[in-house]
Amino acid sequence: MMSSSKRPAGARRVALAALAIAGALAAAPAAMAEQVGEVSTAFKLLGANHKIVVEAFDDPKVEGVSCFVSRAKTGGISGSLGLAEDTSDASIACRQTGPVSFKDELKEGERVFRERTSILFKTMQVVRFHDEKRNTLVYLVYSDKLVDGSPKNAISAVAIQPWAASEAALPVDGRR
Repeated sequence: MMSSSKRPAGARRVALAALAIAGALAAAPAAMAEQVGEVSTAFKLLGANHKIVVEAFDDPKVEGVSCFVSRAKTGGISGSLGLAEDTSDASIACRQTGPVSFKDELKEGERVFRERTSILFKTMQVVRFHDEKRNTLVYLVYSDKLVDGSPKNAISAVAIQPWAASEAALPVDGRR
């Protein structure tokens, strides 16, 4: 077995890059998405159908804000095995869902959500910006790749408003 000092320079660079990526992933915020629903967009005889999934997550640093992301998910055999690369198409809608409070200091362009969209190097990310002048949070969803990202993106803005605690939400059927 070769010691790390006797490995070829290319192998050391790949190992260092893998460690750097693993460290960056470990430092990512812990927002977890819950699947809200899905629709099939193309039938696949073998494996799962191509579909659009809708997922929801709460901003990890902003209490009272939830985001909903829809994105394409590749089916077929490679999609079922987790080997397919999903397209960069995504949409986002964020809403105030309760009284807004900040759990920690916000950083401009801070990643609040990340999901892998291929087995290697491609992710869908949501980042947050705070427009202090308009008292608004702006969320941007985009896809990136280690070498070549995509310009496809979508934004959603949440104007921070007072939240009346006495207002009770109506149930889905509209009756109290």
